[in-house]
Amino acid sequence: MPLVTSEEMLLKAQKGGYAVGAFNAENMEMVKAIIQAAEELKAPVMIQTTPSTIKYGTLDTYCAIVAAEAAQASVPVCLHLDHGSSFDLAMKALKAGYTSVMIDGSKLDFEGNVEVSKKVADVAASMGIPCEAELGKVGGKEDDLEAVADTNTDPQQAKEFVERTGVTSLAVAIGTAHGFYVGTPVLDKERLSEIREVVDIPLVLHGASGLTDEDVMDCVRRGICKVNFATELRAAYSKAVRETLEDEKVFDPKVYGKAGIAAVKELVMARMKVCGCDGKAE
Repeated sequence: MPLVTSEEMLLKAQKGGYAVGAFNAENMEMVKAIIQAAEELKAPVMIQTTPSTIKYGTLDTYCAIVAAEAAQASVPVCLHLDHGSSFDLAMKALKAGYTSVMIDGSKLDFEGNVEVSKKVADVAASMGIPCEAELGKVGGKEDDLEAVADTNTDPQQAKEFVERTGVTSLAVAIGTAHGFYVGTPVLDKERLSEIREVVDIPLVLHGASGLTDEDVMDCVRRGICKVNFATELRAAYSKAVRETLEDEKVFDPKVYGKAGIAAVKELVMARMKVCGCDGKAE
């Protein structure tokens, strides 16, 4: 089917008490793997690209790949700009055909974040496209952005932020980090519950690669409606390719590409089950 926006799938997740899996893709093989997993489990799915991925392949390239693969699928597929780094990039993504965008103004002060998030949300809304924003700072490294320390989201500030910007989903900081964890993450789940009490739009969890299944499921129970997975997909793909290339007779990219697809598909299916979105596609 044609690409869909994230709005309906996230609102259904919010009402149904599960989360939509949102998976970052770097190439055609990863896109195929993610959609194949969604098809097999009958799950709605979001495919995401970050600014550095876009620099590598361009907005138009990724939009064309995802749209072509989605057209052959029976489940809803959304193409999302992850960690949009500027108003300009968000506008280019909308023009290219992305069906959901994120503007990440978390590196700015509160008023600066409000300003840029509202600006993007207003334009996106005029086009019928949902807009995600982030409040608080998720630790670790995502793309070219690196946070030295976590600054968890304040519930009352989150309420004000949503009311002033008009964003349709909100990524919150509760102690997660981008990339793989060095130690054991300590999540402020009570803070998540407090945010849920005062914010009525779908909440998003970033930095889920490396969290335990139990932590992810508990966050979903507390109101998370979208869970992002990126680093572990890259690792699974690279590991499968590396192992395939140990055979020096292999020279056809399709051989190790298929190995990468299989590895990513298996991981995505496992994560979809943890999010509870399997069987939720109509």
